[in-house]
Amino acid sequence: MIDKVLDRSNSMYVKMVPRKGRGVFANIPFKVGDLIERAPTWGFDENQAKLLDRTEVLEYYFVRHHRLFKGESPTGYVVFGLISMVNHSLNPNAQILWTDTASGAWADIVAIKDIKVDEEITHRYANISAYPQTITFVE
Repeated sequence: MIDKVLDRSNSMYVKMVPRKGRGVFANIPFKVGDLIERAPTWGFDENQAKLLDRTEVLEYYFVRHHRLFKGESPTGYVVFGLISMVNHSLNPNAQILWTDTASGAWADIVAIKDIKVDEEITHRYANISAYPQTITFVE
């Protein structure tokens, strides 16, 4: 059985984390400010969010609290990349930064602390209150 699944750049890998499920780990060291991954997104509105919230997709989509859009803003974003599997931490070593371009919104995960090889990459979830009470977050 394979215990690591490497991404194309070999900078990160995914493995199971006890009590958390899948997690993303550094395969190379990252310094504060390093871009770990940049991923395209698909934005959806409040009506679509109500449907997605009834599925397990709820556990993988992102919300933006600092939206800089004009007019209608998406409620959430599905992020296409390993960023979508990065686990939550109250003491994260990375953060999500958003960029809006003509081709849509992009999610970047950037190191906010030095990250060692084989260290789990974590960020602080912005929408914990939206999760069902049956989901317990483990530090």
